[in-house]
Amino acid sequence: MDLFDIIVSILGSTIRLSIPLLFTALAGLFTERAGIFDIGLEGKMLSAAFASACVAYVTGDAWLGLLGGIAVSILFSLIHGFASITNRGNQIVSGVALNFVAAGLTVVLGQAWFGQGGRTPQISGEARFSPITLPFADAVRDVPVLGPLYANVISGNNILTYLAFAAVPITWWVLFRTRFGLRLRAVGENPGAVDTAGISVTWLRYRAVIVAGFLCGFAGAYLAIAQSAAFIKDMSAGKGYIALAALIFAKWKPVPVMYACLLFGFLDAFANFMQGKAVPGIGEVPVQIFQALPYILTCVLLAGFIGVARPPKAGGVPYTKER
Repeated sequence: MDLFDIIVSILGSTIRLSIPLLFTALAGLFTERAGIFDIGLEGKMLSAAFASACVAYVTGDAWLGLLGGIAVSILFSLIHGFASITNRGNQIVSGVALNFVAAGLTVVLGQAWFGQGGRTPQISGEARFSPITLPFADAVRDVPVLGPLYANVISGNNILTYLAFAAVPITWWVLFRTRFGLRLRAVGENPGAVDTAGISVTWLRYRAVIVAGFLCGFAGAYLAIAQSAAFIKDMSAGKGYIALAALIFAKWKPVPVMYACLLFGFLDAFANFMQGKAVPGIGEVPVQIFQALPYILTCVLLAGFIGVARPPKAGGVPYTKER
């Protein structure tokens, strides 16, 4: 395999590994722009992965599996909303609790229902989202440079991959070009002013967490029935926290969020590629070092090496209506 083939292979893996991060980071973008910190993204993604795998396995339909994942993820979002919006509880505690509940509940239910150590049976056929070959992919495959990039990187992904990238401009348009987006950003900066204008702060924030649950449902379904062929214990592997880091790194803007997720995806793909390979001048490096690269970058970014990142001013602060 020559250098160009290696680059194409890594870029293809980068796209596939970035998708759950992208869906989850966009989910966090909606909630945090509305003033709700959402540490529970990890739990929503994990519960959605389990639900989508179960529904897809029972029904044999990937789209029903996706709907199952979305429904469970929105349920988790509503619990977070009830705790942090209606009851004005601590948003961090609520999110962490949801992560613990999801991690434990998926294993217990998986073992009780399928008896395979917390995982679901293998899923195949129509129960999974299959790769899609775009038009002319085979015809241009032999064209130098652009052909392999189109045939092996852009083409050959499943429908959820293309929906993830379509969600980026849609999110930008919703947040910055619609009345709902204007009010959503305003409630994250100054909920008192929004309330004074006669707009319900509570309902706006609930709509934000519902949208977040919807997007996390896509992320979980992608993990279980598109990228993989079953639910596996703790298969989200901290991607919810990495998505939060990408969100902060991108300073709560949709397009930079996409680039940040692609960066984390590239590190993940590079780590997979380097497994078992020798580094020139050093020799073979333990695979754990490469596997830790995305998490090391997360720590570096969260330690403040990204410059000033100002979250929404009302972020994490429960709103109490003055009477």
